[in-house]
Amino acid sequence: MSVGDTATLNLVVKAIPMRLSACPFAPIMSAVLAVFVMVFAMPAQALEHDDWTDLLSRYVQPHSDGVNRFDYAGLKANPADVAKLEAYIVEVEATPISTLSRDEQFAAWANLYNALTVRLMVQRWPVKSIMDIRPTLVSIGPWKMKVSNVEGKSLSLDDIEHGILRKQWSDPRVHYAVNCASIGCPNLGQAALEADTLSEQLDAGARAFVNHPRGVSVLKDGKVRVSTIYKWFEEDFGGSKAGVLAHVRQFADPELVEALKSARITGYDYDWAVNAPEKR
Repeated sequence: MSVGDTATLNLVVKAIPMRLSACPFAPIMSAVLAVFVMVFAMPAQALEHDDWTDLLSRYVQPHSDGVNRFDYAGLKANPADVAKLEAYIVEVEATPISTLSRDEQFAAWANLYNALTVRLMVQRWPVKSIMDIRPTLVSIGPWKMKVSNVEGKSLSLDDIEHGILRKQWSDPRVHYAVNCASIGCPNLGQAALEADTLSEQLDAGARAFVNHPRGVSVLKDGKVRVSTIYKWFEEDFGGSKAGVLAHVRQFADPELVEALKSARITGYDYDWAVNAPEKR
């Protein structure tokens, strides 16, 4: 219920005794309406992400190279877990996300984005890259496909990432929260994002990426190669190469901070290969 709706109900409650002053039941009716307002004006209950965490804990595999893999083949081979993923997505989609707290909203949208991406990959598996999933011949990846519906609005992955998360939060850590099923992307974690620990989880994701070569690589003579994410979305990281460097210094380990003192960005890189375990 919106603030405006609540205010309207409050006015109705206050008006009842005046309208029904001659009625002996007016006080009771007024009390009932007051309870009605309290119940329906309460924020929605927090969305549970336990099922998503369960799936992540079993299918996300940390790797010695620092890049987490997701076992899409293993998930596809388990109908019960595919059904569990679908049920989780349906539950999130059925939630009035706009009524949740800000941190709960962020967690819901980011978790939904990642769950939808995993579902797409499982549906189309095997693929060598998410870029191979093209709804039309001229499509570049699946990001503009309408893959979800929340609060009556059809949404694509782009809608969630750019139209909701980036637009409504203006937080560069969004880029460490969503995973595009690629080696070059920040890691998909082994647990869902949760409102109570959101900031810590986002910081941890940022640190893991910045301090990995696919995030920032220091070359010779002060040259630095960074992820193309920092080029595609430079506006989110200060709007310049200097802004990007300032951002990464916030999350860099001491050794990297020292190496970046007189650094300059001279190149970008991104690996679109699927973030799946290597075949044995």
